[in-house]
Amino acid sequence: MADFVPGSRQPLWLKLELLQHAGSFKTRGAFNNLLTRRIPPAGVVAASGGNHGAAVAFAANRLGVAARIYVPSVSSRAKVDRIRAYGADLVIGGDDYADALAASLEWEERSGALMIHAFDQVETINGQGTIGAELQSQAPDIETVLVPVGGGGLIGGIAAWYRGDARIVGVEPEASPTLTRALEAGAPVDVESGGLAIDSLAPRRVGELVFPLARTFVERTLLVTDEEIRAAQHALWRSLRVVAEPGGAAAVAALLSGRYRPRARERVGVIVSGGNTVAVNFDR
Repeated sequence: MADFVPGSRQPLWLKLELLQHAGSFKTRGAFNNLLTRRIPPAGVVAASGGNHGAAVAFAANRLGVAARIYVPSVSSRAKVDRIRAYGADLVIGGDDYADALAASLEWEERSGALMIHAFDQVETINGQGTIGAELQSQAPDIETVLVPVGGGGLIGGIAAWYRGDARIVGVEPEASPTLTRALEAGAPVDVESGGLAIDSLAPRRVGELVFPLARTFVERTLLVTDEEIRAAQHALWRSLRVVAEPGGAAAVAALLSGRYRPRARERVGVIVSGGNTVAVNFDR
């Protein structure tokens, strides 16, 4: 619980998934895949902006499974270094997540490896949904949960767990509004991809499996700027000594910027989804 929103003394619950193994919530979905599916001799393959790749590499390392991870050139050095440290076969290429995904699908077909999708897979969504189960157990009175959105596996899993028992609000960078545009269009659509959180919250479209969950159980989405995300990173460090990556700080940015304004005494939970970032002097 923290009190660092200017002008507010309301309790705020932060779910610090950056303290998860491999540095993000993605480890939940990775293990759920590897522990519930049959792994072929060729092992597993994944495409990732970085966090999912690190999570799959970590889970595969712990379980003695071969893993090949495809990441785009925009992936941060911190995430690339983590993947390599866990012993995965790392392939860097293409400009964005969609390029990495296309290459991973080609390898899946050639090798027979098992695809572990970053967000649009039942096992992945179910794994991420364990965050909702934990949060409801730890803070059963929470009324609203702010969730960062990239491909949507995280918000899909949390929304599926709560199923209306709490308001679920998605937070996206203005530069990558995947779920916002999908909800406007009535279906997943390709959108622009960029911004400060490009290596975690910037696929070209939200997942096909995620979309019906979001349409049913997500109350709305909010867009935040790169400047607001950076300010949230600084605030998390100054107040709590928490080092969050840009995507990890996006939901906090919605609060600090005033884009989400809690009602009087509203109990709000916020997902801080990852911390795989290079060292930054947030005190500047």
